[in-house]
Amino acid sequence: MTDLYVSVAVLGAAVLLSEATRRTAARLSRGACWIYLLEAASTFQLCSCTHELKLLGETTQLGLPVALALTYTVTVIHLITFREATCNPGGALESVCRGTRSVRAAVVLIACQFAAAVAAQYFAASVWSLGLSDVHIRHQRFGFRCFDPLGGTLLEAAAVELACAFVVQAAAMHVHKLDEILRAPFIAAVITAVVCTGGSISGAVFNPVLAFSVQFPCSGHTYLEYCFVYWLGPVSGMASCILLFEKIVPFLSGKSTIGLEVPAAQKQKTQ
Repeated sequence: MTDLYVSVAVLGAAVLLSEATRRTAARLSRGACWIYLLEAASTFQLCSCTHELKLLGETTQLGLPVALALTYTVTVIHLITFREATCNPGGALESVCRGTRSVRAAVVLIACQFAAAVAAQYFAASVWSLGLSDVHIRHQRFGFRCFDPLGGTLLEAAAVELACAFVVQAAAMHVHKLDEILRAPFIAAVITAVVCTGGSISGAVFNPVLAFSVQFPCSGHTYLEYCFVYWLGPVSGMASCILLFEKIVPFLSGKSTIGLEVPAAQKQKTQ
């Protein structure tokens, strides 16, 4: 249990550091710069926590109830603290398609996300090098190496990433139907469910920037193969979900719209 307690402490430290950065940025930044700092801090939090959770899950027999409870709790914390941040390049691309963000702004936003993902790798390695737990010490002996994260073929893994992104995007598009207090727990439950279902095949990352930080450094496959699974898969899943619910379903019901529908909340944003 000591390893679990240490990892929980590391998770807490990553969240507190990121939250301190967000609050400091809120006081010092004005205008569009705020969203870039928010994305960077939140993406750093997401990647840092996932590094620790992945290591803990791969090296410790937590048991399914504990693993699910930990994943769900951390996901709820992410959703509450991230505010408007998406921590996903797919979100930036979607905003460009909807006309709520310029291409230049989206490129800068994605660059901030990837920079934060790299920073999270260094943060995780720095924490592990302290040898705070047996899990960290063993990982340090292997030179912080990680091994093949795929439990299936490339096509199977890509299909899982596509399906996970589709399900989570569908939940996000319909979560407004719930009371506001229930939205974060609902999305967290959906994410926990897809992670539990598809984790053994691809890791169920369904986020290109998170995969770049956590899965790409692992041995077993080439960079292009990881791009196929962790970049093409999630983007295709998100795009197909939007196409289905905002074009195909309205067309079949006789309510086809011109272009992508922009939710009211996004119409108020100017990036």
